[in-house]
Amino acid sequence: MEETPQGPTDNAPPPAPPASEPPPQRTARPEVVSDNRTVMIVLAYLGLLALIPLLVEKDDSEVQWHAKHGLVLVAAEFIVMIALWVLIMVITAISGGLGCILGLLWPLFVLAILVVHVLCIVKGLNGQRFLIPGLSDFADRF
Repeated sequence: MEETPQGPTDNAPPPAPPASEPPPQRTARPEVVSDNRTVMIVLAYLGLLALIPLLVEKDDSEVQWHAKHGLVLVAAEFIVMIALWVLIMVITAISGGLGCILGLLWPLFVLAILVVHVLCIVKGLNGQRFLIPGLSDFADRF
């Protein structure tokens, strides 16, 4: 019988398992999400472009709220603009000069619309909501 030499290898602990690599860092994805959310909130207040975030970002409730709010805002502005235009035309037909004077107020109305849209975009980008009485309640129904 042969004797096997017993050396230091018999008493050595088993080799350590290979070091696993740490999981990859996921830093790029949140930036993409925040950039995408920013673009979608801006689009929500640019007229009919609000349909893009409404149809694309179905999982993001904040973007959905802004898109619905933007669409209701545009619809209300359209209705008010048509009503004002008809009113100015009727007054012009009846009195002549008074309708023309009211027509000079039209740029102020357009400027007010622009200011409301900018406020909505700024509030939305800061994570807040610009609530318009009546319109925001109507938008919440959808």
